[in-house]
Amino acid sequence: MPGLAEGNPQGDRELLKELVRERSFKFGSFILSSGKESTYYFDGKQVTLYPQGAYLVARAILEKVKDIQIQAVGGPTLGADPMVGSLALVLYLEGMDLKLFIVRETVKKHGTKRVIEGPQLTAGDRVVILDDVITSGGSIIKAIETVREVGCKVVKVVTLIDRREGGTEKIEKMGIEVDPIFNIKDFR
Repeated sequence: MPGLAEGNPQGDRELLKELVRERSFKFGSFILSSGKESTYYFDGKQVTLYPQGAYLVARAILEKVKDIQIQAVGGPTLGADPMVGSLALVLYLEGMDLKLFIVRETVKKHGTKRVIEGPQLTAGDRVVILDDVITSGGSIIKAIETVREVGCKVVKVVTLIDRREGGTEKIEKMGIEVDPIFNIKDFR
């Protein structure tokens, strides 16, 4: 595919960084989901739902999880949805088989009435939680608690961006490593 730095994680990272800079940041006055006011807004879906960006994000996630023993990767809807989808294709191309899942905000009211969508997670599964951004950590912590209720062990959190506003510290206090692809300092 033209424009991809296949097999070059550092080249992939630089391409991804430029896509994030160009497509995902908006400047002005914004109220975040945490209720805080901010002078910038990060919209990760402008990259994770863009073909080249989706591929590069999935490759970056794979670099962060390929050497740890895990059985599943997933995260909270809506931020993790496109990340999980693109990761599925990259895992297939790499010949890797992991369970991929999405954590709903609330239990589904019909059908299977599940809160975790995807292959069944089982007690003892070691999982990585994904999200496009971490600010206060609320949605990620809720996803962690949900998969822990099944008996899974969350071993790492991977995000596209860490806004460096306290969420990482909250999650690390839970005994979980947070490994963002970028943090806000990479763009200042």
